[in-house]
Amino acid sequence: MMGWLDRFPLGWLIAIALWLAVAPIVPEPHLIEKLRMLSQGTLTRPLDIFDLLLHSAPLVLLGIRLWRMWQRPRN
Repeated sequence: MMGWLDRFPLGWLIAIALWLAVAPIVPEPHLIEKLRMLSQGTLTRPLDIFDLLLHSAPLVLLGIRLWRMWQRPRN
């Protein structure tokens, strides 16, 4: 089921995850802004929730990919 993630180049996944985590850099990365809004309880607009999901999804996929690599049996 997650074979597509195992086949996706790790370098690209790292680059995309880092890029979306910090984009846009000025005035504040969206991910940081949305996480701050979530902690303050002001993350209520659908667009803000979508933004949080968009900017955090590649980081989640990278985490899953690294976890699967670590769990894979060594030969």
